[in-house]
Order: sequence, then C-alpha cells, then structure tokens
Amino acid sequence: MADHQLSLRAQLLDCLTIGRVILSIILFFIGSFVLDYTWRPSYPSSIPMVGHGRGLVNTIRNIANYMFHYREWVIEGYEKHSKSDRAFIIPASLSRPHDIVLPRSQTAWLLERPDHIVSAHEAHNDVLYSDYNLLGRENARTTWYNRVIHKFLARNLPVLVPGLDQEVSHSVDVAFGAGTTPDDYKEVNLWNAWLGVVPQVTNRMLVGRDICRNEEFNKSMVAFVDAFVLNCLILNLIPKILHPVFGRLVTTPNWWHWRKATKHSVPVIEKRLRDFARKEAGDPAYDSWTPPEDFITWTIRLAKAENATAELDPYTISKRLLPIQFAAIHTTVLTGHGVLLDLLSSDPADGVLEGLREEAARVLAEDGEDGQDGQDGQGGGRRWTKNALARLYRLDSAIRESQRVSNFSATLVERKVVAPEGLTNPAEGWHVPQGAYLTFNLQGLHHDPELYDRPEEYDAFRFSRPREAYEALPAEKKDPEEGLRLKKLGMVTTGDAHLAFGHGRHACPGRFFVAHELKMVIAHLLLNYDLRHLTGERPRPKWVGGTIIPPTEATIQIKKRKAATAA
Repeated sequence: MADHQLSLRAQLLDCLTIGRVILSIILFFIGSFVLDYTWRPSYPSSIPMVGHGRGLVNTIRNIANYMFHYREWVIEGYEKHSKSDRAFIIPASLSRPHDIVLPRSQTAWLLERPDHIVSAHEAHNDVLYSDYNLLGRENARTTWYNRVIHKFLARNLPVLVPGLDQEVSHSVDVAFGAGTTPDDYKEVNLWNAWLGVVPQVTNRMLVGRDICRNEEFNKSMVAFVDAFVLNCLILNLIPKILHPVFGRLVTTPNWWHWRKATKHSVPVIEKRLRDFARKEAGDPAYDSWTPPEDFITWTIRLAKAENATAELDPYTISKRLLPIQFAAIHTTVLTGHGVLLDLLSSDPADGVLEGLREEAARVLAEDGEDGQDGQDGQGGGRRWTKNALARLYRLDSAIRESQRVSNFSATLVERKVVAPEGLTNPAEGWHVPQGAYLTFNLQGLHHDPELYDRPEEYDAFRFSRPREAYEALPAEKKDPEEGLRLKKLGMVTTGDAHLAFGHGRHACPGRFFVAHELKMVIAHLLLNYDLRHLTGERPRPKWVGGTIIPPTEATIQIKKRKAATAA
C-alpha cells in the first residue's frame, strides 16, 4: 500500500512540469477573463465605440492596446463623436467595464441625476479599488470623511491660513531652498521637492502642528499614496473575479504604511479625545481651552453631534484620514509639478515670472498681515490672509491654465449606474443597465479650439486679463453681472468646460484648500528665490492607460534672491 502511494505521488509530480504549471495559470487567467467579460454590462449597439470595436476578439485587442492607446482613443472619440453631441464608448482595462463618454451638452443632465440612480462614490471606489487600497470595505464605503470636509474645511480656511503659511515657509525652504545662495543656482529635483512640501502642509490641516513636520509620519503617508497608485495599475490588469484574492495581496504594503503612521497619529488623536472629555466634564484647567482647527477636531465634533460613537475610535479616525491623504497628496503634487514646469517653460520674453512676482509682492503688502516674531521659530514679516490670496488673479490663472493644458487625466467625473432599472438617455434614446459607467472627456474639452483660443499653448494669464481689466475700471463703469461672470474664471469655480476639480454637487470639496496651498507655495518661491527658465522642450509625461506618469526626473535651477520678501 505504501509503495502504491509513493508511486502515485511520483506520477503526479512527474506531471507537474514547469510548462504545465505555467499553462495552467494562463488558462486560469483566460477563464477568469471570459467570466468577467460575460458578467459585464452590455451597451447598446447604437452608441459608437472607439478602439478596435466590439466582440470577444476585438475586446482582447482593446485590452492589449489599452495601456498604450487610451489617450489617443479619447482624442479620437472627442473629434468624431463628442463634438457632434454624441456619446461614445471607450475600452477599459482588463478589470473594468467600458466607459460611456458623454458630450459636454449632456453634463447637466448626468450631474442632476440623484445618487440612487448614478453614484459618484461607487464609481470612485471601483476606479480606485478602494475596498482594498483603503484597508477594507468598511472604510472604503463610508462617506464620513467627505462629510467632515464638506462641513468644516471651507468655513475654517481663514483660521487655517496663518498655520498653513508657516508650514509653506518652512517646507519650501527645506525642500527647494536648502543650500542655495544668492550667488549660484542649485539643481533641484522638482518632483521630490513637491513631495517634501505638500504632505507637511496638508497634514497641518489634517493632524495639526504636533506631527505635520514629523518626517517618518509624512514619509509613511507618501509611501501609502505611492502604493495606492501602483496597486491601481496592477489591479487594472487582473480580472475582477480574482480581486478578492489579489486585491488583498497587492495592498499588503498599505497596511504596513498605515501602521507606521499610527505610531504618530493615534497618540495625538487619543490626547485630543481626552482633552474634549475633560473640557466637557468641566475640568477647571480646560476652561479656556479651545481645540485646534483640523480634521481630528472636526471629526470629533461631528461624531459627538450625531452620537456616532464608532467614529470616535482613534484607529478609525486614523483610517478616515487615508482617502484624504491620497487625494490631497497625489493630485496636488501632480498639479504643482505641472504648474512649475509650465511656468518655467514659458518664453522669458513674456515676463510671466516677473508678472507673478510683482502681483504677489503688491498684494502681500496691501492685504497681508504682520507676522509675529519667533512664531514657530520664524521671524516677522508679511503673512498671507484668505482675502490676499483671493486677489492673486494672475497666479490663480496660471494654475488654472496649467490644469487645462497639462491635465493629469484624460477623462474625469466618473459615475456608475446603480439603479436596478438602469438609465435612459433622453437626448440620444439609448438605455444602459445597472453597472454601466459614464464619464466626460477632459482631454478633449480642455484642448478644444472652439472653447479656448490657441488651446495647445500655455497662456499663464489667459483667465486673469479680463479680471484685471474689470478691476481697473472706475466703480461707476463696473457691471455687477459682468463681475460675477468674471469671478467664475477662478480655478475653484467648476464648469462644463473646466473639470479639473470635477463638477456638480460632487466636485472636489477640498479644492479651496488646494488653491490656497498652491498659491502660497508658488508665491513664496517667487518672492524668495530666482528660478531659471528651462532650456529646450518642456519635459512631457507618459501615459499608461488612463494613468499619467509625470516626468519625475525633471529638475529646475534655483537660487536665493538677493532682495527676498518674507512670506
């Protein structure tokens, strides 16, 4: 009997050759893909499709070419279909159904659909694989962190600006200016410099001054964001049916980075909870205590107001920070990186840097406030206020124009049909089932010559010229309606031709914070440093499917200004 078992085992081992194992794995993946394909929502044949067309064979061709031709397909679809007010279908990655890209004329219709018909939250979760990247379904599916930001962030910006200004001054000088002198230019890697600034400034708003400069905490959050992006690329290539296994495997580093961060964040959260408890208990030592304005305080306030006791757990609060860390660090670094490349690639004869520097110095002198000596180890000087930042029309325009011409996504404003009965498009008459995805063509809209004069050109003051001309008019010649129209040219005002922050009721709730942050960083650079224009062509990003890979190797030349302005 024993000899028979040994013989059987030997025969089985002989069958398990490397070639057969590899073939079995390939067949398993093909079978998984076929199952995924059969379960995807089907779209009407009346909706045209770019790429290689429909059917199983063409679907395989689309998937094979998705990584290299997605952006080209987006541009093709805009010219062939969107400009004729027609929707079109664009192939998706291996793990997702195709997207229906709607024309600009249907923006209002889609965004007016209620959340129980089309869901932004469900779409974002699917696109970002949040059930895995955000450490589990419970943290991915909650909208709690979004509610906190919506309720508290914008109204607290005037209070936040002084603290943010401190972090901007400190982080920019460390990341960009360390070792520079007024005599010689120093070469700085632009991507790494932005990664040294944005996490610190962002975390002043999220976790407060106690740990926003903690190097290990910030590095853990940057590593979490990097892993998040990499995981999205990997899971794009794996059939969805296999995600319950592979999703947990590839996102293991996310847990590690979060755990490292909690060593610093959880003690701060626990102390804040104790401080609130002592204040509420009437402790005399806390009679004059007021909590710092940051996300930790805001989430505690909202949880207490709604008796949401589960949201008062320190580790839960630390997890609620993660989607904001991803959104705030990733997109802000991409945007800031693109803005400086665009500014430094502009023609020096146009005087863009000088125009921005003049505006920043003038507005800071007129609307800034005096800093306090010794605060956070910094000397006095003029400091930014919310009102002063709002008057930086040129800088606002330069950032918005970079968002337009150097967009970091080809499509945006994703929605998923969640209604069991599906969705009918009244303009074109087609009907799509539950599970369908709809989006808009960011690449085409932002580069349409019918919407923007010379659309491929970076014109830093494109949106500020009419605003400055209006402000220069005598009061009696100003038309209030024209003033309101021009105000909508600001970078935070979304529209059906400006989708960098999304649009509609689900537009990015943190865009006002991001605008303040970017303006303060760039203004500080211009007022305190000289930046040398780039020679040659602007470094260009690469595209992998719908994901942009920025030119992270790009460097700039920077030195201290001889006549720097404290800011």
